[in-house]
Amino acid sequence: MSDNGKANIFNSRLMKLVIVGHVDHGKSTLVGRLMSDTDSLPTGKLDFVKDICKRQGKEFEFAFLLDALEEEQEQGITIDTSQIFFNTQKRRYVIIDAPGHKEFLKNMVTGAANAESALLLIDAYEGIQEQSRRHGYILKLLGLTQVAVVVNKMDLVDYDPEVYYKIKAEYTKFLGSMGIEAREFIPVSAKLGINIAKTSGEIPWYKGPSILSMLDQFTEKQPPTHLPFRFPVQDVYKFDERRIISGRVESGTVNVGDQLVFSPSNKIGVIKTIEAWSVENQPIEAKASESIGFTLEEQIFVERGDVATLKSDLPIVSTTFDVNVFWMGKRHLEKGRTYTLKLTTQEVPCEIVEFKKVVDASTLETLEGQEFLAKNDVAEVTLRTVTPVTFDLFGSIPTTGRFVLVDEYDVCGGGIITTYTPSKSDRLRDEVRNRDFHWLKSDIKLEERAYRNGHQSTLILIVGESGVGKAKLAKYLERKLFELNFQSYLLDGRNVALGVSADIGSQQKKQEGEVLRRFGEVAKLFLDAGHVVISTSNVFNQEDHTDLRLLVEPRQVVEIFVTDDKEMTENCDIRLSIAEAEKESEAANTIYNYLKNKKIFAGHNYSI
Repeated sequence: MSDNGKANIFNSRLMKLVIVGHVDHGKSTLVGRLMSDTDSLPTGKLDFVKDICKRQGKEFEFAFLLDALEEEQEQGITIDTSQIFFNTQKRRYVIIDAPGHKEFLKNMVTGAANAESALLLIDAYEGIQEQSRRHGYILKLLGLTQVAVVVNKMDLVDYDPEVYYKIKAEYTKFLGSMGIEAREFIPVSAKLGINIAKTSGEIPWYKGPSILSMLDQFTEKQPPTHLPFRFPVQDVYKFDERRIISGRVESGTVNVGDQLVFSPSNKIGVIKTIEAWSVENQPIEAKASESIGFTLEEQIFVERGDVATLKSDLPIVSTTFDVNVFWMGKRHLEKGRTYTLKLTTQEVPCEIVEFKKVVDASTLETLEGQEFLAKNDVAEVTLRTVTPVTFDLFGSIPTTGRFVLVDEYDVCGGGIITTYTPSKSDRLRDEVRNRDFHWLKSDIKLEERAYRNGHQSTLILIVGESGVGKAKLAKYLERKLFELNFQSYLLDGRNVALGVSADIGSQQKKQEGEVLRRFGEVAKLFLDAGHVVISTSNVFNQEDHTDLRLLVEPRQVVEIFVTDDKEMTENCDIRLSIAEAEKESEAANTIYNYLKNKKIFAGHNYSI
């Protein structure tokens, strides 16, 4: 190859290749042969390993080349065996090596998840094994569509075409059931170098390409700039007076001056500058696959886990969604346990709500009635997270629709988000998001009102059954806070029903969601004005309180439960017994001290 040819290759972009296969199906031998046949080994390495084999009296194998490189790595020589490079006359390749399932799962969000092509090895002598099928399913999770199947060790079956065609028919059917179509089934002998770099007369009945020729037919994966903009925040750095929000653009493009929405918080900001590393002139545009930072025209609180998008193409925000999951944990995946969901830069506790379908990954047979997922199997399940997460369906934007599950400290599962049905809370969240986008904001900031008033705006919900003394306690608390110069207001649910919700009338039972929405919107107005809003109601239940929090975000909500039943108060902030509530002065002081400790009443040092 000419010097110009070499220069062109090394100026080209790397194609990322994953090679997977059952243990002992010849992956190491294939990798060693690819490196040797493309002259990609360090100078003298091949002769060095052959000489060692000769002195030890054993037959040379190309798999020994990888062993030798690993030994050198342990000795501090900079050869990365998890990133193995070789090149053809067309371009450069890097093999993303992941020796086992867990390594794949750990790299689902990055690393192997960004591979563009795959070779899947099957031993012609042993045939299709369980691992062969499971590796096929993992390739589906990685979203790989450029896949070639390598039928290795054809020399052990005397290059019998019947063996090859049987494997091809069976595995084609298996891959097809998952929506994967192999580009080619290539019969080879990696040990003898047959059909690796070029086709061989040893297999005259095969008319397809060699492995290297097949790889060169794969097309380079283009950055998904055509998809909606997605930017998971990795970190926020402070330089001088600037706050640089950093991360990787997973899809789409963005420009200076674009308005961003950060989900799930719904905070809005306009890009002031785009910051790139090690460049002379800062860009005015960023696109998919680029790691960048940017500053905003107005400082807002953003943190790792937020996902920045354009207002015109918002992601899904929810706590409940359906997924396909592949499980590798020692313990079963089951209901009643808490796992950690890692999705882009988000890490959120989650649980299994429902097992919709459990499948043996090696046979794709449905395991009827099974309410757990065993190691190496697959399931369609419904997940629920503790707090809302931001995502897209895998079929729409793969990088924000793919996740891993952690059991305690181990990555034990990975999967893709397949479907999502909005709940009542999700629909309300969308309405609130749309409302906030068009909200005409005052020039007086909440911080200014809090400084003037000496306290933050807060919604205090005093709840419990009828007749436990909620109304009397609420009135006492409002009066005492008012006497201490707090901007306090008692907002009773009945008053909202008699006023802004009067038109609902006898249809109230049918429109309880609208009653709740109107109550929340009224509360938000008072909270925006800087008030401490105190409310009592027998109408709203625990689910309604969750929706109220959505309506008044990001204002704080404090829930006080008046009851003698301790089991009913797990999610409340303060529990008061009925006897304690009847002592209004002491109860009000308990509430006040709680709020003071939460720094809601910073600036007031009085005692009720």
